[in-house]
Amino acid sequence: MVSSKDMEPQPRPYLTPEDYLAMERQAETKSEYLEGEMFAMTGGSFAHNAIIGNINGALWQQLRRKPCQICPNDQRVYLPATGLYTYPDVVVICGEPRLQDEHQDTLLNPTVIIEVLSPTTEAYDRGKKFEHYRSIESLVEYLLVSQSEPHVEQYLRQNDNRWLFSETTGLEATLALPSIQCELALAEVYEKIVFAPLGAPASSPAD
Repeated sequence: MVSSKDMEPQPRPYLTPEDYLAMERQAETKSEYLEGEMFAMTGGSFAHNAIIGNINGALWQQLRRKPCQICPNDQRVYLPATGLYTYPDVVVICGEPRLQDEHQDTLLNPTVIIEVLSPTTEAYDRGKKFEHYRSIESLVEYLLVSQSEPHVEQYLRQNDNRWLFSETTGLEATLALPSIQCELALAEVYEKIVFAPLGAPASSPAD
C-alpha cells in the first residue's frame, strides 16, 4: 500500500557545478545549470535554427581577418558572478578565448551574445537571462533577434556600464555591431525565412 507520504513530491538532489559538468559532458541533450539544478533545453524550430545559421554565415565572412571568432549554439558559457552555465544561440569572442578548465569546453569571455527569440524563452531572454549576461565583464553587445518578423533589438554597453538600447526593423535595414566592426544586413539574417501570419511561428521554404 502506498502511503500519502510516499506520494509527496521529493526534493531534487542538489547538484554541484562539478556534478553538472560531469553529467553534461556525457549527455546527448543540453541543459543549463543554476543554483544546484539542471534545466533541459528544448530544440528550436526550423526557422530558429535557420536564422542562427544565417547569422553565423554572415558574421564568419566578416570576422575571418579580425582577431575574433564565432561559435554557434553548442558553445557552453559560464558566468562566475551568478553561477549560470548556458548555451547562447551565437557567441563572438575577440582576443584569446578564456576557458574554464582542462576540458577546454566552457567559455568565460564572450564579446557578443545573440539570442534568437522563441515563444517559450522570450521572457527569459529579455529579463533574467539578460540580467545574468550583464555580469560578464567582457560582454559588450547583446542582440535579441525575432523569428516572427525582420526585427533585431540591440543592447550596447557604454563606458559608464549602462546599456544603450536600439532596434532595427525591415529587410532593407542593416545593423552595425561596433564592438566587432561588423554589420548584419537583415535580408541576410532572414534569408529564406517565410514569415507566418501574426501569432504563428515563422517557417522556411524547406520546412
